[in-house]
Amino acid sequence: MKGFRERGFASRTSSTDSPNTSPAASVCSDPGSNGETNCSKASSWSGFLASAFSIFETYSDQKRAVHSRNNNGWTAAVKRVVSGGSMRRIHERVLGQTKTGLSSSTSDIWLLGVRYKISPEDSSSGDPHSTHGLAEFEQDFSSRILMTYRKGFDAIEDSKLTSDVNWGCMLRSSQMLVAQALLFHRLGRSWRKPLNKPVDRQYIEILHLFGDSEASAFSIHNLLQAGKAYGLAAGSWVGPYAMCRSWETLARCKRVENDLEDHSLSMAVYIVSGDEDGERGGAPVVCIEDAYRHCFEFSKGQDDWTPILLLVPLVLGLDKVNPRYIPSLGATFTFPQSLGILGGKPGASTYIVGVQDEKAFYLDPHEVQPVVDISRDNLEADTSSYHCNVIRHIPLDSIDPSLAIGFYCRGKDDFDDFCSRASKLADQSDGAPLFTVANTHELPRPVTQNDMLGDDCGVREDDSFDMVPMSDPEGYAHEDDWQLL
Repeated sequence: MKGFRERGFASRTSSTDSPNTSPAASVCSDPGSNGETNCSKASSWSGFLASAFSIFETYSDQKRAVHSRNNNGWTAAVKRVVSGGSMRRIHERVLGQTKTGLSSSTSDIWLLGVRYKISPEDSSSGDPHSTHGLAEFEQDFSSRILMTYRKGFDAIEDSKLTSDVNWGCMLRSSQMLVAQALLFHRLGRSWRKPLNKPVDRQYIEILHLFGDSEASAFSIHNLLQAGKAYGLAAGSWVGPYAMCRSWETLARCKRVENDLEDHSLSMAVYIVSGDEDGERGGAPVVCIEDAYRHCFEFSKGQDDWTPILLLVPLVLGLDKVNPRYIPSLGATFTFPQSLGILGGKPGASTYIVGVQDEKAFYLDPHEVQPVVDISRDNLEADTSSYHCNVIRHIPLDSIDPSLAIGFYCRGKDDFDDFCSRASKLADQSDGAPLFTVANTHELPRPVTQNDMLGDDCGVREDDSFDMVPMSDPEGYAHEDDWQLL
């Protein structure tokens, strides 16, 4: 069975629902009613089918000299099933029927700090492009950089894995968040993907940084290397906290390797954690003194303040998010500094970029695409695999309670504005803040576990250090495997 699974890694074929299949954006709802298990089922079924086809094709290659005609005919028949409607119907049975069409809600949509107003007349017209707000939202959504599973890259160290299918979704989700930070930093929040070539050089350079080889600064190869101290390993799933710490380590390593004028990640990285007694003990604290220190160290003493990336890993419940946190989670998307959320269903990470009412819009890394090598000088490169026109959403209260929120502050004024908004949000949280803000580590009594418990939910110790082996069929961490950091 182990060999069966390993062959599935090497030969996993792409999903029938390509991230760029629709010329106009469509909305897909959360697949099925059993949201806690559908993503895991999808992974298991897709891995099984891919592995089965892999074994069949290997067998065909070995016997082609003897049974060429019979095997080729059967292979062609199977491939027609895979590429045709039959396989799509299989996926729909496993994942749930895909629903298309834009929501009839007239509520505002917030996408990474930008509000899109939807009028009742436009929403009821039936034409998704008849409303200026919706059309602009679609263009903004499709301009966000998408990172998905890839196959065919160089093997990761000694693992012999040439694909991250079934285990790399958290790494890909984190790459998306950091990529948006670089887009905002280099090209501004108003940037939209180019319709014509040549494209922006800065845009191509950002994509190059996330290529799938050790030569690319922020490849999964280098992320895994940087995250070894936090348990990252090829073939295993990792949680948001370890992922954030791995980015901190990788950014520090690249800063040491490069000169000050040649930063790959041209911003300080600040992981917002618990109080002064450790990584836990209450709501994380954005310490202004710490942020200043990170900026000063990043500039090697040349500037008091620099652009800064804040990553806030959180655990907001046991099996589901405590309902008391839902309003605050949605409100973070109204911050101009918003970079979204690393989250999703248990064992299936996604990148959440926006909200409307109780819905969370996300980019899905669980598409399998061939590896793409984009040179930093190729302004004519095909970048279509890095964007998605299909707008998917899930209920905000159904996401995994272990998550991480990202923010990007361009300068001191931007950071001060963030702190003001965050403090106001904490004051309005009815005793359940996502995080708080303080000038120094001399803090009042932190919010305790009892303060944060809901009627049927509690705050668990972060299990994001635990590695979920691929042999776990459901992709869940077991309760007795949870570890304190």
